[in-house]
Amino acid sequence: MDFYIGQIVTGKISGIRPYGAFVKFDHTNQQGLIHISECQHGYVSDINQVLSIGQPVKVKVLNIDEYTQKISLSLRALEPLNIDPTIVRKKHYWTNYHQQIGFQTIAKIKPQWLQEIESDMK
Repeated sequence: MDFYIGQIVTGKISGIRPYGAFVKFDHTNQQGLIHISECQHGYVSDINQVLSIGQPVKVKVLNIDEYTQKISLSLRALEPLNIDPTIVRKKHYWTNYHQQIGFQTIAKIKPQWLQEIESDMK
């Protein structure tokens, strides 16, 4: 069976490691890997809490390595995102442009500098 990026396939979890889970595809002898970051939205501390060996899964093909033919898979890509994408938080930047503190402009302080130079020269 030829796989392509974006394809949705089914299989069973055939092995679990700390970094991800291996999926054996139905009707083929090939396997793919679901990286721990692609199991679900959010942080996953222990992949065994999310997946178990023999569990049937429906996954999306993220990438196929051109040379090794390794297949990267994702469960997360098929899950709906629980955040409303229309809500945009406006960034608030703090500024002190309303307050009259800080450096004075050179034009204001120039006369004082000139007086100081003249007094030093005497």
